[in-house]
Amino acid sequence: MKSELESVAWPPDPIKTERLVLREPEARDRTAIIELLASPEVGTYIGGAQSREDLERNIPEAPRRRTGLFVVDLDGAMIGTVTLDQRDPNHPDQVRPELASVELGYLFLPSSWGHGYAAEACAAALTWFAAARPGEPVVLTTQSANLASMRLATKLGFTEAARYEAWGSEQWLGLWTPPAR
Repeated sequence: MKSELESVAWPPDPIKTERLVLREPEARDRTAIIELLASPEVGTYIGGAQSREDLERNIPEAPRRRTGLFVVDLDGAMIGTVTLDQRDPNHPDQVRPELASVELGYLFLPSSWGHGYAAEACAAALTWFAAARPGEPVVLTTQSANLASMRLATKLGFTEAARYEAWGSEQWLGLWTPPAR
């Protein structure tokens, strides 16, 4: 049986919003990807920044493309990523796997924070997913201490499904159900 993400046509045409384009990664994004993953601010709630040296060594010149990964582009430059990832119901840290099989994730460069780009990009990705997989719910996990992420989840229409302890802090699991067609 195919998973929800394996059964969608990939890659989709770029998704255009009022200010952004969600597209596949390109070689020109490599520097921004390294900046994103090496950022101490970005790493605050996801286990810390990664080593710039390791990233330089391990990130290929030609990025790996994969189903569910969107680069968020503003005026021709990458400012972040949005992902729709298949959840592994057998992963030991998995909470409430029966709710949904796909999870929304996002990371944005600190210079792009506070402008509504994450909300715009995530809403566009959810709209695309709802059209590609009608009726399929999506979950989002964040540390409850990440107040900005909690506000974004609420703005996007996620409702609390669980709170749990993992990685030394309280985590929040939200559920998004697509609007009825």
